[in-house]
Amino acid sequence: MSVDSRLAHHGHVSYLEIPAADVEQSAAFYEAVFSWRVDRRGDGRASFDDGTGTVIGRWVGGATPSREAGIVPYIYVDRLDDVIQRIAIYGGNLVKPPYAEGDLWVATFRDPAGNLLGAWQAGPR
Repeated sequence: MSVDSRLAHHGHVSYLEIPAADVEQSAAFYEAVFSWRVDRRGDGRASFDDGTGTVIGRWVGGATPSREAGIVPYIYVDRLDDVIQRIAIYGGNLVKPPYAEGDLWVATFRDPAGNLLGAWQAGPR
């Protein structure tokens, strides 16, 4: 089996398993909010590509969501305020509103399953 060269770099985070109470709801959320490419299978499973080809993964039904701060993945976005609106529309919840970190803007949120994640953008809002 050949591995895509964009994924196979020593030390590179390239694959995520995201806990999901409802796989389809979670897949639809990430597809709508972050424009991830979703591959829905007929057996209720779904996998994704983040659109860059450098991060892939799948949603895992029955796994416990990451509700507490530990390893918190942050997703880069072009327009943080637009993403925050879509998070609310598609079943997520804002945890910490946008705040500045130097010339960056950062926010944290929970996806529909309750997983804690962050989003960030560079430059002015």
